[in-house]
Order: sequence, then structure tokens, then C-alpha cells
Amino acid sequence: MRWDEVRDDKSRMLTYQDFVEAGDANREGFVLEAIERHKSGKAYRTARMADAYDRQENITINTYVQKVFDITGSKLVDFTASNNKIASNFFHRLNTQRTMYSLGQGVSFIDVDEVGKEDTTKEKLGKHFDHDLRTLAYYALIHGVCFGFWNLDRMFVFPLTEFVPLWDEYDGTLKAGIRFWRIDQSRPMQVVLYEADGYTRYQSRQDANGVTNERLEAVDEKRPYIEKTSYTPADGIEQVSGGENYSALPVVPMWGSKLHQSTLVGMRQAIDSYDLIRSGFANDLTDCAQIYWLVSNAGGMSDKDLQKFLDRLKINHVALVDSDDGGNAQAYTQEIPYAARQAYLQSIRDGIYEDFGALDVHTVAAGATNDHIDAAYQPMDEEASDFEYQVSEFVQQLLALMGIEDAPVFKRTRISNQKEQVDMVMSEAQYLDHETILRKLPNIAPSEVPAIKERLDAEDEGRMGTLVNTTVPAGDDDDDDDNDDGMLRVY
Repeated sequence: MRWDEVRDDKSRMLTYQDFVEAGDANREGFVLEAIERHKSGKAYRTARMADAYDRQENITINTYVQKVFDITGSKLVDFTASNNKIASNFFHRLNTQRTMYSLGQGVSFIDVDEVGKEDTTKEKLGKHFDHDLRTLAYYALIHGVCFGFWNLDRMFVFPLTEFVPLWDEYDGTLKAGIRFWRIDQSRPMQVVLYEADGYTRYQSRQDANGVTNERLEAVDEKRPYIEKTSYTPADGIEQVSGGENYSALPVVPMWGSKLHQSTLVGMRQAIDSYDLIRSGFANDLTDCAQIYWLVSNAGGMSDKDLQKFLDRLKINHVALVDSDDGGNAQAYTQEIPYAARQAYLQSIRDGIYEDFGALDVHTVAAGATNDHIDAAYQPMDEEASDFEYQVSEFVQQLLALMGIEDAPVFKRTRISNQKEQVDMVMSEAQYLDHETILRKLPNIAPSEVPAIKERLDAEDEGRMGTLVNTTVPAGDDDDDDDNDDGMLRVY
């Protein structure tokens, strides 16, 4: 299909083949069209909604208003009703738990059986890699997919709300992509087109009045990802002397799960139900007076008289009903159905944790054994295995760009009965070496193991040196020549 035909079909998803078909002559128009279609797509809209729930700005509860029907059946806004809006933080809490469970202690490239090996792969990835990987993985969960751009010595995170992927129609791989952002709607949009053979920067134009005109123009020509520069001291000018690119597009996608969808899908309805019930309970407490009065045989009292009656009750706690027909006032109280709502809220909360495969720490009793804790973690372990597979696939593709063959190792962050675990390790200590013991102790991080092991080895060498210095040949004993057997004795 030709590019002009694709452009007229607004329902068609733009792919890498469409990008090639558009050609250099229509490059700016294609980039702008791809951004607009991306922003109108379901994945982008879901990602924006997920960002709102992640900020605890739950859309359903924040837009909810009480409605009533009049005698004609028309729906009207009830301005007299309370409208408390209590948004829960389930979405941020659960996604943070899943991310930090697998990546809270970072990734390593040294397995337990690789004793004494230096983590050279981690050094090449840089000191910011663990932080950037956690950010990338979190966006992959809440958006469904996120993109990591390897820029020579550091990874940069492109969330789905700022990046248009151009997938290959035949093998489904990412062949190109467009990053777009602006600091404000009144400011020009910045755009970068990433291809396997380099990147090109664009910017939207502004007219004389400062109004953004959605028309892109190239800021500079296509540039390679790795540039070589030369510096001449005589004129003090640094010039680009050459450049090269990676073996593939240096933008790698990470999926949040095998479902390739946001974690908000399916969870939103449960979160909205929880928020509506909890907010409705607060509204009922406000709308229902703790005590109300029924005044009988006082038909002659006007609204002004009734207000005076209530005012005297509040101030003096005594009021007179002036009526010749035996008028009286009776106080009543109204109870809110608390128990039923509380039970339903707890049921929804339990369902959210169970469906997400998360750990509710309130279900773990104090002093529980590790067997009970492991059973509570079982659903979370199953979800973490799928998540770590996606992370591992991403990391290995990233390492392939750097010419490295390696695989990440994860250390999950979990609560445990540490005393029970330490006692078990120490009971086996006589059969284990120092490094194995240190790696199995729950209160020692993997990054601390090499330094502690080095100090322990130094102490062992010091003790051996002291032992040698306190030994003398038995033959030096002049008082007992008969016992000279040529052996060392320790004193």
C-alpha cells in the first residue's frame, strides 16, 4: 500500500514498512502522523490512565458525582449530597512491590557457583544501571511496555507515553522509533527519530505570536550514535572526525508480562469499587445526622419556628413546642451499616492482592516459620518468575549491542524469619567456605560479600603469621638433647 493511501486510512497501525514506504520526501509528515495516531491509540490512552492511578489520582472516583432523578425521569446532579473522594493507592503499591521484589537489590552477573569471579559486566553497564533498570521495569508494568535506549555508557528510559514504536510487520521486532516530548503545551514539541543507522532531531515550528504550529522541521542531519571527535589546540575547536553505529537499533523494548498489557487492565474495576464504597461510607456519615427530631402536632410552626427550635436544642438542650393539641418532640438516632461495608471492603482488598499475586503482610502472623512465609510468597514467586523472564530478555538484548554474552542473576527481596535462617546456616558452617556462608546469610547484601570475605581472609593470614612466629625447633632445647627429634613445637 502506498504512503498516501496509508495516510488516508486513519484506523491503520503504522509500521516500519510504512515508514520505509513514506520515503525521505515525506519523512517529517510521516513522523507527525505517527505521533498523532499513537496518541489516539488504545495503548497510549491506557498508559495515560495508568499514570493517573499511579499518582493516586484515580479517574473514576475523582470524576464521580451524586445523581438523582426528578419526577420526569431526568438525571440531575445532587448538589445537596456530600461528595468526599477517597482514592486508594493500590496501583502504585502493588507495582512497586513487584518491581522491588526482583530488582530491589539490583541485578548481578555472577552466579552462586562462580566463586571469586569479578562482575565485569556490571562494571561496563555503569553505576546508574540498577536505578535506570528499576525505572524501566516499573513503566513496563504499568504501561505494558517500555523502551531502553543505550547511549554509549548509560541507559535512558523512554516510556510509552513519549515513544512511538515502529514494529516490523514480518518478525514483530522493533526496527525504528520516534521519541516526542514538550515541557508545556505552549512550547514547541521536540522529536527524535531513531533508526538503526543513526538518529535525526526535529522540532515543531512556532509562528510570530508564539502559537505552536504542528509542522516539523529537521534541526540537523542524521547523526551516528557513536561519534569520534578531534580537538585542535591551536584554534580550540572540537570537530567530529567520524562515527559508527551499533549492530542493531540501540532502543530495546521491555514487556511487563507475557500478556503485553498494562497491569491496570482488570485491576481498575476492583480499585474503583473499593474507592466508591469507602467514599460512600464517608458521605453517609456526613449526610446522616447523628440525632434527628420528629415534632408532632406542631403544624402551625413555620420554617423559621423550626429553626429556632433546633437552635435552642443545640444551645440550651431544652426547647418548648408551643401547641394546643399536645405537641411533642421525639429524638431518634440513625445507625450507618458499618459492619457489612467493612466486610465487603476487606473482601475487595483481599481479591486485589490475590489477583495481582502480591503479598499482603497483614496475612503473615508474627513469629511465623519460614515454611509459612514461603507458602505466603508462592503466588508472588510465580508472578516474579514471569516478570524476571521479561527483564532477562531485555538485558540480554542490551548486552548484545555491547558485544557481551551474559545473563542477569536476581536476588529477591523478601521478609523471613531471619533467626531461623541464620541458625540453619551456622549449623552447616563447618561444611561450607566463607563465601558460601556469607551469600546465604539473609542480613548481608551480595555487594557486601567480596569486602567481608577479603577482610576474613586477611584475618586468617594474620593468625597464620602469628602461629608461625610462636613456633621454635625442638632441637634448640639445650636442656633436653635426648628429645631432639627435629619437629616444631608450639608454646
